[in-house]
This record gives sequence, C-alpha cells and structure tokens, in this order.
Amino acid sequence: MTESPALNGSPIRTRATVIENRADGGGGFCLTLAVSGWPGALPGQFVMLSAGPRTAVERWDPLLPRPMAIYRGHQPGSAGESTEIQVLYKATGAGTRLLAEALPGQLVRVVGPLGVGFPSPSSGQRVCLVGGGTGTASLYEWAVRCARKQPVSVLLGARRAQELIGLEDFEALDVDLRCATEDGSLGTAGRVTALLEPLLADVKPEEMSLYVCGPTPMMRACSERASRAGIRCIVSLENNMACGFGVCLGCAVPLTEGGFSLVCKAGPIYDAREVDWAGLP
Repeated sequence: MTESPALNGSPIRTRATVIENRADGGGGFCLTLAVSGWPGALPGQFVMLSAGPRTAVERWDPLLPRPMAIYRGHQPGSAGESTEIQVLYKATGAGTRLLAEALPGQLVRVVGPLGVGFPSPSSGQRVCLVGGGTGTASLYEWAVRCARKQPVSVLLGARRAQELIGLEDFEALDVDLRCATEDGSLGTAGRVTALLEPLLADVKPEEMSLYVCGPTPMMRACSERASRAGIRCIVSLENNMACGFGVCLGCAVPLTEGGFSLVCKAGPIYDAREVDWAGLP
C-alpha cells in the first residue's frame, strides 16, 4: 500500500454558488455548489464551508466554518469555468441547520481542498470500505476509482434505512454492497462491524486493504478487528475543526507513539495503528 498523497492542487478560498440543496428524507442533505477556479481534489480530502449562506445582512453567529468531505467533483475545472462539487451532510447543529436553509443562487464560503487523500491499495488486493453515517461521503469516490482496478466490498451502516446516505449511488457501482441497520429496516440487523468480521476471516492479511470512515466508536471497533486479523486499516477521522490550516489546534488527535497530530494538515487519513483511540472523545 502506497502512502497517502498530498494535495492535488493548492487550496482556494472563494464564494461558491448554491446549485441545489436537496433533502433525502432521512435528515441528510446533498449540497451542490458551483466553484470557480476549482483545482481538483483527491478522494479523502475535504472542504471548509461557512455555516449557512451569505445573506444581505452579514451574520457572524455561528462564526466558524464546518469541515465537509468532498462527495463528488474531484476533477479540476477548466480555466474560466465553474466546477460543480457535492457534499453530503446532516443538519445536526446550528451551523448545519443554517446550511440546510441555503437556496439556489445564494453564496457559501468555501476553502479547499484540504488534507491528504487515501493511500492506494496494493495491486490485486480486495478493497473493503466501511462507512457509517456521513462517513460514507468520504468513501464514494474512492469506491468508484478502486472498482475500476480490483474487487471492492462496501459495507454501509446506519441506525435505520432512511439514514443510509448515498445508498442509491453505491448501488449503481460494480461493487459488493452490504448494508446493516440497527433497527433491522434494511440489510443485516445490527451494527456494520458485524458485516466486517466474516470478510476479515476469509482473507489473508496481504489480500485486503481496509478503509473506514464514520463515528469514532465504529472506526475504533473496525481498527481492533483489523488488528486481530493482521490487516492494515486506514481511517478517515472526523474531528471538529475551526480553520482547516493547523492554526486553531482544535483538531489535534493523540498518537500511539506520543504527542499529537493535526487532522486538518496530516490527516484526515491515518493508519489506524497511529491513533491512540483511548485518548479520543
């Protein structure tokens, strides 16, 4: 497995135009933005979005932007033209609730792409992607690219079927897709980690690459299972952050070797063995 690539292009700071802000019925939203001068992005990178659109009356509360995984729109734009990018999110707090009210034609502040991308699997390996909640947004483009070269299994988990974000898009891919819902409304009843265990049991360590993004307890559980199976596990951390450039120090993650790493600069992609999971909230 090769190491995580760095930025595909220098990040930009701009105001993007809202094209669509579609609710999915399960509390999630798909926000499509037109971004001028978009340099392109690597699967796993993210953007910082303002908490809601810019309006005629400037608003400063909430002040801080929100990190969002890039769902679609990884290709660089043509000179002088706008590129459409998409993010998936849930309206769970004040900032994302304001973002959910953004209307077509309004402007949203964007900074990105930020962070590093996923490291490539070794040739011939099976790729297993495990996503929970909004973490599925980080994995979609990676599933698209990996499926062109090698077999891919995608495991998606949520509390109920309506909360499986991006499900229809994953269903359209040529991948082995398996779902788990805690209430049993779709797929296997229970947590997504229950889907992972039989896959890990059926392969040798060198035959699989595992990529995980979702709630911290889920990622920790996947990391522990992968460690017991001797399989390398790559995680995409979802720490809160305020700047995206390593200035605020709000996204520091404890490391097993001691010290801390800033998710916005060194991550959000980490080898799970690097992370001191016990030190995370």
